[in-house]
Amino acid sequence: MNTGIVLDIFRCSLHDGPGIRTTVFLKGCPLACVWCHNPESQALKPVLLLNPDRCTHCGLCAKACPHGFHLVSAADHTIARRECSGCGSCVQACPTGALEIRGKSMTVEQILAEALKDADYYRDTGGGLTISGGEPMQQWQFTLALAQAAKAAGIHVAIETCGLAPADRYRALLPFVDLFLFDYKDTDSARHARLTGVPNHLILENLAMLHAAGANITLRCPMAAGLNDTDDHFAAIAAMPQRFPHLLGIEIMSYHNMGNEKARRTGVPVRLDIPTTDALQKQNWRDRLDAHGCNAIIN
Repeated sequence: MNTGIVLDIFRCSLHDGPGIRTTVFLKGCPLACVWCHNPESQALKPVLLLNPDRCTHCGLCAKACPHGFHLVSAADHTIARRECSGCGSCVQACPTGALEIRGKSMTVEQILAEALKDADYYRDTGGGLTISGGEPMQQWQFTLALAQAAKAAGIHVAIETCGLAPADRYRALLPFVDLFLFDYKDTDSARHARLTGVPNHLILENLAMLHAAGANITLRCPMAAGLNDTDDHFAAIAAMPQRFPHLLGIEIMSYHNMGNEKARRTGVPVRLDIPTTDALQKQNWRDRLDAHGCNAIIN
């Protein structure tokens, strides 16, 4: 699988693994996390975003759309998003930049060429390529091909994953991945299902499998006040180094609400509308983890 659907590529990233990195965000995700900050990444296909603040309701997009997916009046602008293929005709016709397509087809070679622009940074800082999402395992054959090509080019490869995929797909990736940034979203499986749409059984099984196989793993724990910052979850996070003694570290990924505006533009419901985590809340979490003897990084 040489071609995948890419949401975006960020160069000079400092938060997706060691050193300076190029992070490739792939489309598609099997979860529906209430705190998702990339809602436009959930669908596997390209999606159309509308910025209502820029829309003047001129109707040029409706005239340009070959399928009649835009309905524009003086007071409203609706889009048949499920049917929309993301052809981009409306985007080209919009005079104010109110419309945007997120997601495009790219080849392994195109992504690798972009990553290799920063090869000197990788060598100087211990950085490399991070494959993120969405969820990379939704396009796992493309993820595998990209990881293989990057390793062949001498690039350090990290994959950020929610852990929800068949175990044999992770086994196929093992020889080509230097670091797994593995999400641990909640300890309680029923609560995990309420917050993400799925229970955590397979996710924890894959974490145990990767650890037993000798994979380098950093545990990433998304945290939202009042949702999963519970005593049982903090205790379980603190116990992870004993359960998996070869973990490289634990990171708490604090909730921020920047995804809500993107959700509105994407046409999906905003499921969590609370303030971005402030310094006082982060200190509270730090104190509670310290009490359990857990020295986690809180981002």
